[in-house]
Amino acid sequence: MEKITKTEDQWREQLDPETYRITREKGTERAFTGALYTNQANGTYKCVCCGEPLFDSQTKYDSGSGWPSFFQPIQSDVIEEHSDGSLMMQRTEIVCGRCDSHLGHVFLDGPAPTGLRYCVNSASLTFDEKK
Repeated sequence: MEKITKTEDQWREQLDPETYRITREKGTERAFTGALYTNQANGTYKCVCCGEPLFDSQTKYDSGSGWPSFFQPIQSDVIEEHSDGSLMMQRTEIVCGRCDSHLGHVFLDGPAPTGLRYCVNSASLTFDEKK
């Protein structure tokens, strides 16, 4: 996968202020407020910054956390993980493997078959409904 790199000014031109804050500055939207949190349609969730397909709707589930949650990405290389020691806790940040957009975090409390919960900001995603 070829990496996409842009200057911060280029990202600011492309993204609205809230999406920029979340995806480029590692922000978080308030729980239960994201547009895709309750989405139940069949389709593909993509990176809002570069359009990379990240999650299939068949892997989405209601974790009760307030953010869209998935138990696995479409492919292992579309997500990169980084250690995140912010907020006085240790977590694993997830970013888009193509453009390094901040997506959210992955936790070890998800359902079978993976036991993982990819907890993602709605603002980090777009959705393409399967026709």
